[in-house]
Amino acid sequence: MQPRNTRQGHALTMDALEDMPNMSLPQLADIEALVKKAKALDVENNQLTHMLEARVTHLHRAIKLPEEHAVQALREFVLRYIERVPMFIEAIDHIGREAGISGPIAPLLNIACDYFLSPPELIKGRLPFAALLDEAYLAHRLLEEINDRFIGYCGVPLAPMDTTRANVIAHELIGEPFANELDQAVLFSAELLLNEYNFQDPQLQANMASRNDRGWSEALRRWPALEEDLDISVRFAT
Repeated sequence: MQPRNTRQGHALTMDALEDMPNMSLPQLADIEALVKKAKALDVENNQLTHMLEARVTHLHRAIKLPEEHAVQALREFVLRYIERVPMFIEAIDHIGREAGISGPIAPLLNIACDYFLSPPELIKGRLPFAALLDEAYLAHRLLEEINDRFIGYCGVPLAPMDTTRANVIAHELIGEPFANELDQAVLFSAELLLNEYNFQDPQLQANMASRNDRGWSEALRRWPALEEDLDISVRFAT
């Protein structure tokens, strides 16, 4: 997933970061309501299945689908991918509060919510389920990007699960070059967040190291793997 050198997408500024309210559970309820509405509409027009039928033959060969019912397997993946966003946001919020870093983490979670509730311009006009997949991809990629960089700062992940493979599948379903534009929007937002909030504070690193020593069993229950129980895999050449 190589982003292009463009800054189209979420128009995030430092002023916007400062003005962001603390994350609240009603935001997650609003996202869940959007997903529920889209699923109800899909029952009538089968839009998601038609979208996936058009993409299934264009996926990278590294993505392995079942020989039978490939579209159905992709449909289950997309639904899970979208529906897990509020769960993941809530899990990170919980982890951040436990680690005493809810302040720096709140803007990250607000941006992830905002991808759904105030979509960037480049998504507007897309069909409902295509837009939902785009928005979920932005949210998951932002969490992945911050998690990766958090490891660089603190030596431990902010959250225990790796969504890289799920994001590769979603990237392929969205298709290039548009998915690359979404990647660049995520990188731009991540850079602004990391410039504003310094995760190199010694006390923060000590808190996260202590959290890591206690293990991630509870967090893992809150953050189930996206690919579990699905007949889809990603096999990179070695």
